[in-house]
Amino acid sequence: MRLCVCLVLLSFILCASADTSPITRAARFVGDAVGGAWDMFKAYRDMREANYKNADKYFHARGNYDAARRGPGGAWAAKVISDAREKWQSDVSGRGAEDTRADQEANEWGRRGGDPNRYRPAGLPTNY
Repeated sequence: MRLCVCLVLLSFILCASADTSPITRAARFVGDAVGGAWDMFKAYRDMREANYKNADKYFHARGNYDAARRGPGGAWAAKVISDAREKWQSDVSGRGAEDTRADQEANEWGRRGGDPNRYRPAGLPTNY
């Protein structure tokens, strides 16, 4: 009887520590990506609402930081969105390579887990 109980407990422990299935990992990645896209949208919305001079790098870093904290899916979504936005901005708006480079630096800083406040301009309201 004791051996049977020990085997059942061991089975529970092994099942609980088993690697998740590929479907579960894929679903988590997709969920993180959707959440990361939402984080990027929130940062963009806040940037537009704040309309504060020299604050765009802060919002770039913050959006990427928040998205990447969700996991690999969030980091992937942040990179795709950031790269697409910078490509569009450099091709259409004509802001220049230097501005694109600085934006991408802030994007990467946030995705790597760097504190977005590094780019926070003095006087930006605290609710951002």
